[in-house]
Amino acid sequence: MDLLTTLLAISPTLMKVIQFFIALSILIIVHEFGHFLFAKLFKTRVEKFYLFFDFFFPFATVMNFSLFKKIFKGTEYGLGWFPLGGYVKIAGMVDESADKEAMKGEPQPWEYRSKKSWQKLLIMLGGIIMNVLLAMFIYVIFFANYGESYLPPENVTYGIHPDELGESIGLQDGDKIMKVGGKEIQDANKVVYHMIFSDKNTLTVDRGGIEKVITVPEGTVNKAMKIMKAKRKPLFSIRVPAIIDSIQPNSLNKEGLQIGDKMLSINGEPAKYFKDFTTKFRKLVKTDSTSPVNIQLLRGTDTVLFSATLNNESKTGKLGLVWQSDMDSLFDITHLSYTGLEAIPRGIKETKEKLKEYMLQLRLIFTSPEVKLSESLGGFGSIGSMFPGEFNMAVFLQLTAFISIILAFMNLLPIPGLDGGYVLFLLFEMVTGVKVSDNVIEKANGVGLVLLLALMLYANGLDVWRAFTGG
Repeated sequence: MDLLTTLLAISPTLMKVIQFFIALSILIIVHEFGHFLFAKLFKTRVEKFYLFFDFFFPFATVMNFSLFKKIFKGTEYGLGWFPLGGYVKIAGMVDESADKEAMKGEPQPWEYRSKKSWQKLLIMLGGIIMNVLLAMFIYVIFFANYGESYLPPENVTYGIHPDELGESIGLQDGDKIMKVGGKEIQDANKVVYHMIFSDKNTLTVDRGGIEKVITVPEGTVNKAMKIMKAKRKPLFSIRVPAIIDSIQPNSLNKEGLQIGDKMLSINGEPAKYFKDFTTKFRKLVKTDSTSPVNIQLLRGTDTVLFSATLNNESKTGKLGLVWQSDMDSLFDITHLSYTGLEAIPRGIKETKEKLKEYMLQLRLIFTSPEVKLSESLGGFGSIGSMFPGEFNMAVFLQLTAFISIILAFMNLLPIPGLDGGYVLFLLFEMVTGVKVSDNVIEKANGVGLVLLLALMLYANGLDVWRAFTGG
């Protein structure tokens, strides 16, 4: 168990919540700092800088109070009570704070409305820019510290073991999946990923040295995505040999078995691979947990017959063995390390790839018959559930970077109330030379914020529904 989890003595669910709020807080602060930075750069007064809202979003005059606030150099820095975002209040700007009185006077030099259009544009894009830069920075840190690893499909020595869904589309034990939609893949563990984001419907497999093309039926991707939501791997697992890694002290077979023994058969049935061996073993002990189990194994170059005794204290029958699961010892996995300088272009590339991945996900919601909005949309619960129940720095960094990309993209959407809505009005002003009135912006923002609140309620409502129904 991770040290942080041990020290805090908290449940996995609470650990997910804590990680989510830490990541969310970092991203909100960085996003708002982007607006703050460009506002200060263009000598624009920033009246407030808040993590979370100090009102009942999106109703700026309802339940106004802060958990903490302090004024420093003319800006009120605070912590709001409503944890759905944050904001900076920039003087002379129509925003979520809905301060109409401040907009009645003549524009002042320090106000947003007195700035040039290109300056206002950079102020509004500041949050998005900072979220993208943060994602790049995190990925650079990640690759510099952890590098990356992948399993080339040609190195899947023993092939795959398909699950029920994989068998239904024609996959077989021992297949090596080499291509998706006719395009070669780099990582054998990303087959389903490529299937989801490819508009092709074929898998090319190496079956005993012979190339076979399998047509993937419609509906397979949808089924695979549902399996993934249940935290399971869909279509197949990498097939591994059943090799003893260690023998438990209480095992009744510790005198006859040795570390490194490779299973060949169980009670006369072939069982060279872990899944085959464990499946057949469970069936045996379910029907008879008292009789010895005859195992044929390979020890070095010698074939050994062994009659294993079961430990029946748990009434299920156990051999007292720990199986080898270290992928590095079983397969030729490609490991890449990066120096600090080498990690920079890799981090930038990863940011671009993740942005493209997210855009494709959104496109699929609206274009793919296999991806349904009600099944794909999720709120804070769905995002929080992505974090592991035990703290893992590598995973935390990757998820924080990816959510930062999501936040940047969503804020760029041309929806009133979001940064992209302001950008849309500013681009109209820059192209036509006609300024959109504050009254129009205010009303558009009001509608946009209510729609955004409705969308958030719907998305989070889906999370609650799934929690109660298991859907």
